[in-house]
Amino acid sequence: MVLLPLVDLDPRLAALRPLGDFFLLRTAGAPRSPLPSLADAYANRSSDVYKNSLIFRVRKVEAALRAPETRIAASVAQLGLASRLWSVALGCSVLYGRLPDLDPETLRWNPDAGAPDDLWLPEVRWRPGDAADVADAVLHGHLEPLSAALRDRHRIAPGLLRGNAASALAGAAGQLERWARAEGDGETAARTRDLTERILAHPLLAGAGTLTGTSFGRRSCCLYYRVPGGGVCGDCCFTRPPGPSPHAASG
Repeated sequence: MVLLPLVDLDPRLAALRPLGDFFLLRTAGAPRSPLPSLADAYANRSSDVYKNSLIFRVRKVEAALRAPETRIAASVAQLGLASRLWSVALGCSVLYGRLPDLDPETLRWNPDAGAPDDLWLPEVRWRPGDAADVADAVLHGHLEPLSAALRDRHRIAPGLLRGNAASALAGAAGQLERWARAEGDGETAARTRDLTERILAHPLLAGAGTLTGTSFGRRSCCLYYRVPGGGVCGDCCFTRPPGPSPHAASG
């Protein structure tokens, strides 16, 4: 796996730059070596870590975190990719009123990159960008097949992955709304809140947590507390790390 040089954001997506790296979508230039599509990552059944980009990514996260269980790394890897996808989709929907086509067959990633996940889109093709379109692009296009691929290999509860998806959406929305308010743009902040609430009501996310202002409280745990030196996240269902039972936070 070859690390790619940073390249400029497509000028048509330049409004995303001030929001931070999670919102950036690289489109310029070409990779030095072929990158796997996310569709390949979701569908690949190979157990070879060097042929299966999703396994490679989970192992990379596992090593970086010194995670005691691979399923912890799988959860964190899913949360990281979900955060990137929601950030791009939500940011474009709010700021442009439309989405770049995030078809997993087209969207490429570098599983050997650091955080946040490195995404590259060969061409920007615009699509409608209301709440249903955002949910379709991210939930149906990516997070459902991603969750299925992870659950096929790791003992991860569906509720945990659903909570990760909702938490990642709320995190992206919080960053966007705080930026808008700092800019004195109440209209963008209100648009962000409305869009986020409608997406969180989607059947695949409903009940995963509660959004209060820019704060989100989830009803599950991502397992990060089990990483050496880790603790509970700001939106966790726990106020402190639970006991040593390996099953305490699996759902």
